[in-house]
Amino acid sequence: MTTFDILQVVLFLAVLLALVKPVGGYMALAFADTPNGLLRAGGRVERVLYRLAGIDADQPMGWRRYAVAMLVFNLAGLLAVYLLERVQQWLPLNPQHFGALAPDLAMNTAISFISNTNWQAYGGESTMSYLTQMAGLAVQNFLSAATGIAVLLAVVRGFTRRSADSIGNFWVDMTRSTLYVLLPFSLVIALLLASQGVVQNFKPYVDVPLVQHTMAVETVTDALGKGVTRETPVATQTLPMGPAASQVAIKQLGTNGGGFFNANSAHPYENPTPFSNFIEMLAIFLIPGGLCVTFGRMVGDRRQGWAILATMLLIFVPLAVGAIAAEQAGNPALHGLAVDQQASALQAGGNMEGKETRFGIAASGLFATITTAASCGAVNGMHDSMTPLGGLVPMWLMQLGEVIFGGVGSGLYGMLAFAVVAVFIAGLMVGRTPEYLGKKIEAHEMKMASLAVLVPCALVVTCTAIAVMTPAGAAAVGNPGAHGFSEILYAVSSASNNNGSAFGGLSANTPFWNVLLGVCMYFSRFLLAIAMLAMAGSLAAKRHVPPSAGTLPTHTPLFVTLLACVVIVVGALTFLPALALGPIAEFLMSVR
Repeated sequence: MTTFDILQVVLFLAVLLALVKPVGGYMALAFADTPNGLLRAGGRVERVLYRLAGIDADQPMGWRRYAVAMLVFNLAGLLAVYLLERVQQWLPLNPQHFGALAPDLAMNTAISFISNTNWQAYGGESTMSYLTQMAGLAVQNFLSAATGIAVLLAVVRGFTRRSADSIGNFWVDMTRSTLYVLLPFSLVIALLLASQGVVQNFKPYVDVPLVQHTMAVETVTDALGKGVTRETPVATQTLPMGPAASQVAIKQLGTNGGGFFNANSAHPYENPTPFSNFIEMLAIFLIPGGLCVTFGRMVGDRRQGWAILATMLLIFVPLAVGAIAAEQAGNPALHGLAVDQQASALQAGGNMEGKETRFGIAASGLFATITTAASCGAVNGMHDSMTPLGGLVPMWLMQLGEVIFGGVGSGLYGMLAFAVVAVFIAGLMVGRTPEYLGKKIEAHEMKMASLAVLVPCALVVTCTAIAVMTPAGAAAVGNPGAHGFSEILYAVSSASNNNGSAFGGLSANTPFWNVLLGVCMYFSRFLLAIAMLAMAGSLAAKRHVPPSAGTLPTHTPLFVTLLACVVIVVGALTFLPALALGPIAEFLMSVR
């Protein structure tokens, strides 16, 4: 890595750490159970919203009622998006007159956006009307992120409440997450992105003349019914328009990742400058990092939040540096050949395939690790073009369970599941009942935490095996051998961990893949959330246990190390055999 690469990583981490404390403190005020200045200022708007929706904000919910409300609300969102996609050809704000989506693609996309996955088997600028993008996809970007925060708040209340039969009110948590956090933060980021040139309009697509005419090759049918190719002169280019800045802001901030355009954040209309790229990377980690601080304040011990954040950074930083270094080293298959892998004047060389020259290797590698660590799925380059070891890093970050920052809310409650497992292991070592944040961890909590940890793992390995053994699954692979297997493994890992990024090279818009990945996205999101809510309900009903001489401190470097090891070991034991067949095998073949 060059000095310039290191400075980019250090600058990003420095700005992130400078922001997480004020952002986390602000969110602690927004989610407080007691009145404060922020809640009083927005109280009138809250009360109007509750009255319009017929919600009793003072009605407490047990974990079962909370889970039912979450499931019903998201099912309603799924149906709304599905219907909107199926009838968009008859609705306004469709200047390009796009038709309806196929049923399997519409269902896959609807599940994708309500589950905070945002897997896209379509090109946004060639498939979705402005109305579908705004009223369907962008709305779910807000609501799926708010759902993740709401479940996290319920889990945190499980630790803070004593002998209680409720874990909060789902509708209040959703409203406050959207009103006080997601909307104002998105507005600021959208304005910053628009200032850099991200488009935000309702214009029809614009045809502009090319400076230099070119020829396009197309296949047509001749008089005998045979396909023949011919060259057609091309004098114009179509420039897509649309309300992109507003959707890009929430896709990054809410760790959604769904691109307004097919190329996602590699598209110059979504991410035109190095500064916009920095803002988008920062937005991905901003709320997940800030929620660690919020967690510490809500449980009454700020050190607990910093310990969780330190664990995330302990795993993320080496992997980010490793991915950038692997890309900077260049493609090993080209070493020794007369191939120039020079990247730029600032970089000694490296693998620039699939990367935007306006970003370079370091910013592209950092973006790839951020988006896969944070369950975002936005991309500013082609992961399929990364080196074998460089591509292994984002794949494994997803397979760790999307808890290294992870999705908004979901990343932290996933990490809390690992924390429960870690204190249980520590309790077995010293021969006493484990405790975490003043609550005894017993059989029920361990079962729920184990479900939360293992459900995504089981979906990845099972569905990858189905795809490999099924002709319909294997037919979508564009590359043979180890790389083709990596494309399948990455796609299923992305869907099963609610990430949504694509490796590329996989023709996933088929009924088989739309159904398979839709199942992965839905069950990974909601089975995990239900398990965590069940654990929260059990913890809330317990009494607080004062710490004693035998209590394991969970804010120390020792616990940070233990927690990081548990996360890594689970990921290694589960996925090392599959990774050995994919990126590791590809690397070994390339260095022969």
